Amino acid sequence: MEQKLTHVIKNLFDVDMTVVLTRPEPQFGDWATNAALQLAGRVGKNPREIAELIADSLRESREFSEVSVAGPGFINIRLGDGTLLAALDEVARTDMSRVYAVEYSCPNAFKELHTGHLYQTIVGDILARLIETTGNTVHRTSFGGDVGLHVAKCLWGMVATLDGESPEKLSQVEETPFARARWISECYVKGAGAYEESDETKAVIDELNKTIYAFHTDDIHDTPLAQMYWTTRQWSFDYFDAFYDLLRVDHMRYIPESETMPIGMSVVREQLEKGNLKESEGAIVFEGDESKHLHTRVFVTGRGLPTYETKDIGVIWLEKEAYDFDRRVLLTGNDQQEYMRVVFAAAETFRPELTDTMTHLTNGTVRFGDGGKMSSRLGNVTRAIDVFDTVREKVRELVQDEALIDTVTLGAIKYVFAKYKLGGDIAFDINETVSLAGNSGPYIQYAHARARSVMAKSDKAPEMTERYALDAGERELVRKLGEYSDAVLRATTDLSSHHICNYLFELAQEFNRFYEKTRVIGSEHEAQRLWLVGRYADTLRDGLGLLGIEAPTSM
Repeated sequence: MEQKLTHVIKNLFDVDMTVVLTRPEPQFGDWATNAALQLAGRVGKNPREIAELIADSLRESREFSEVSVAGPGFINIRLGDGTLLAALDEVARTDMSRVYAVEYSCPNAFKELHTGHLYQTIVGDILARLIETTGNTVHRTSFGGDVGLHVAKCLWGMVATLDGESPEKLSQVEETPFARARWISECYVKGAGAYEESDETKAVIDELNKTIYAFHTDDIHDTPLAQMYWTTRQWSFDYFDAFYDLLRVDHMRYIPESETMPIGMSVVREQLEKGNLKESEGAIVFEGDESKHLHTRVFVTGRGLPTYETKDIGVIWLEKEAYDFDRRVLLTGNDQQEYMRVVFAAAETFRPELTDTMTHLTNGTVRFGDGGKMSSRLGNVTRAIDVFDTVREKVRELVQDEALIDTVTLGAIKYVFAKYKLGGDIAFDINETVSLAGNSGPYIQYAHARARSVMAKSDKAPEMTERYALDAGERELVRKLGEYSDAVLRATTDLSSHHICNYLFELAQEFNRFYEKTRVIGSEHEAQRLWLVGRYADTLRDGLGLLGIEAPTSM
């Protein structure tokens, strides 16, 4: 459509311009443009006159059933039925063919995943799907801490729980990944509490922190403490895999901090020599720039240990080496925004070719039905698995088929996260999340199943002929179906899945209006209307698929 108008304007006024089309209210047409108003200054004519000339040219085409001019020069265009139907097969997507590294989820080993990880894992998976939709290659990665103070606290808790450095006693822990993760978390809580309560224990754990780093730098595996560390570290990785399987998301390459630490330290030494990093009171720092609102950050502590900044530089270098990405997208919580601004600024200073290739997306807080924030008090963070189990129990009240329970549970959870614009807080109300009414995952899944059941009632083959004349209800449904590619384009351009959710909900509502007024089975036009129902069901299925949600054929 844009190309058609661009061609008309070129022929009439010898002007090259990008035409912007919008979708007006249905009573005004299928498309509208203010191109005449934009042209007025360039061609020296009244915009209304320009609009009439463009409209006259468009009226010569059989593609349009009506072209009108409104106000000072707005052009409203109504497509012919055949053109409207043909437009359903147009794909408004650009094949970028770029290489992306998309980093998300990012749990720390030796901790359980909480609600924030649940959100970031689901939304990160959706973002990766959207980027792939435009023809790009995506490498999914996840970065987390397998060294650091939290690990030392956890390992101290394990030793205290097992009454000594006793790797053989680990066999007493239940063998399932989720049970092992729960036990590790309990040990962490014990160690974290002890760290705060006793200066003596604090000193022991601080020393243990250095010992754990040495497990990697000196390749130590045979001591009892090292055996406990390496065994339970693998338990954490197994738990991550089990969790991703439960969510039915693509697995990421998990990059542990121990792997990026030596890379980051090498970069620090190199940049210290170049003067991009400075020594300050025994530490190595990246000096901030107040004019750019960048604060100074420590990259190596006075005790010679790398900070998160150094490890984050290491993961950027590792991903660039492994994938030679054109673009890198990172998803974290809002609390990481200022920190990552400094890390990105440092990376671009150290390696100028990275400038403007990295995007940091952030999400708000998951707030539950009472509007409260999940607690961050010691040992009282809402676990991701608890959210999953709570939703699953609620789904059992709606769904009788046991085989569909997890499918609908995931549909509910993924959809409630996907429908919010990225960056804001997420209101997680269990009754709205698990509902067969309103803008929810189960509602869209049910809408798909209902459409499939309508089709199953007929023995006729769905068929749409070019000569078929759409009635008003059919036309509105086709018009709404034609907006799908626009919704996908907006979602992929903005990297925000809420455009998909809003569209699917509006489409389901449009179909309901159509189905209430229009007889399908047993009508004179059953084959054509079955085709419309099938096209509607396929669109719901495809849209849900972009969100990583299955579309059941019955519910």
